[in-house]
Amino acid sequence: MTREAAPVRAPRLPPDPLAVGFPDAMRAEWVKLRSLRSTYWSLLAGAVLVVGLGAVFAAAYGSYYQSASPSERATFDPTTISLSGVWFGQLAVGVLGVLTITAEYASGTIRPSLAAVPRRGRMLAAKAAVFAAVTLLVGEAASFAAFFVGQPILALKAPHASIGDADVLRAVTGAGLYLAALAVFSVAIGTFIRHTAGAVTAMVAVVFAVPTVLGALPASWQRAIAQWLPTNAGSSLWTVQRPAHTFPAWTGFGVFLGYTAAMLVLTFALFARRDA
Repeated sequence: MTREAAPVRAPRLPPDPLAVGFPDAMRAEWVKLRSLRSTYWSLLAGAVLVVGLGAVFAAAYGSYYQSASPSERATFDPTTISLSGVWFGQLAVGVLGVLTITAEYASGTIRPSLAAVPRRGRMLAAKAAVFAAVTLLVGEAASFAAFFVGQPILALKAPHASIGDADVLRAVTGAGLYLAALAVFSVAIGTFIRHTAGAVTAMVAVVFAVPTVLGALPASWQRAIAQWLPTNAGSSLWTVQRPAHTFPAWTGFGVFLGYTAAMLVLTFALFARRDA
């Protein structure tokens, strides 16, 4: 008795790559992002830095408050102190944002990615949107955790803030928004430079080196320039007491978004013309 041959099915043709929509591109970028081990380690490191260093700064400033001068006490900002770890957590976000695109160039997977989504602007927009959304979720969770961990530590020796106080909720929420915007900025820098070492160096320069160098310049220069630096402008969103010569919260964040948008426009233009 002979067995009947299994019916031969016609192969399914792949869908037209040009018909790949933005939701499909976002799903593809989500798969790529969660398949990278560096995603989990970098986001975990960023969250630990935000919460852990926020607690350290809260303990340090709480102890210092007793010996602070009247002017220092007048400008004491408990909310910003507990969010101080954001300054260091943003480095982890920036490095991961760079890696989301430079790792594809290094491994050569950028070619199949562009074959699957040939509309380059759509692919890059999907990559930035997915990474920004993930960073927003992690950043908001870390910011609220830093606030609720840091304030009880401050309360032991210094004034503390409540989430219902004026501008506090905006500042805590703003820290997560700032990290999400920085995520998009870092993806743009990584796409612009394409090499991991160079792009990471550029991110470190923007986030840390340039503001540090500016601090060594004369005070008149600092007043004129400091508020226009990308990270200085953006950080005003997660500050309750605004220092002199700085933008108001949403104005400063708008300046930072302007830098991000300009970087994206430039990157989109180059990405569309370059070879993979």
